[in-house]
Amino acid sequence: MEVTIQFPDDIAAQLQEKGIDIPHVALEKIAIEGARSGELTDDQIRRLLGFETRMQVDAFLKSAGVYFDYTESDFVMDRETIEHLQTL
Repeated sequence: MEVTIQFPDDIAAQLQEKGIDIPHVALEKIAIEGARSGELTDDQIRRLLGFETRMQVDAFLKSAGVYFDYTESDFVMDRETIEHLQTL
């Protein structure tokens, strides 16, 4: 889907003079808000921003101060995965 956003010319010119990629920054802001609100999953954010791995998404969100909830069940699952990998 293509979305068009109207900027006043002076503001767009000011941002572009500073080297700001307006379309990309707009997508980043949507991804950050989508992560904060829980409306977007990490996979959706990965696809939206063109990242190849979840680690890139995590690094991006961390740099923006956004963290997904890490529950006790997540911890248990991670621990079981590590224990399984150690037996290989």
